[in-house]
Amino acid sequence: VQLQASGGGLVEPGGSLRLSCAASGSTFDSYAIAWFRQAPGNEREWVSCISSVDGRTYYADSVKGRFTISRDNAKNTVYLQMNTLRPEDTAVYYCAAEDYYCSGVMDYWGKGTQVTVSS
Repeated sequence: VQLQASGGGLVEPGGSLRLSCAASGSTFDSYAIAWFRQAPGNEREWVSCISSVDGRTYYADSVKGRFTISRDNAKNTVYLQMNTLRPEDTAVYYCAAEDYYCSGVMDYWGKGTQVTVSS
């Protein structure tokens, strides 16, 4: 499966963005999709995941209550709605795929999209 993240940009603290992860391939609904992010000088950080089997969602503590992950299998797309953004959310955001469940061991990666939170 090929993945493409989009929707990044510059936003003020407290603002919102919605990222999209568009996938190619006919078996999109069999993949769990996760979002990761990496800020300059930092290690890559897992952000959120949505499974394919039951749609269960998972979040890092740092984004819980502010970010919402969802999927539209008819559009082969996963979304990450990011609200109440903070400067520390600034990073390149990547989406990745693995079979069925969210284990964190990803098989496919897309190119990232830059999110900058600044006044």
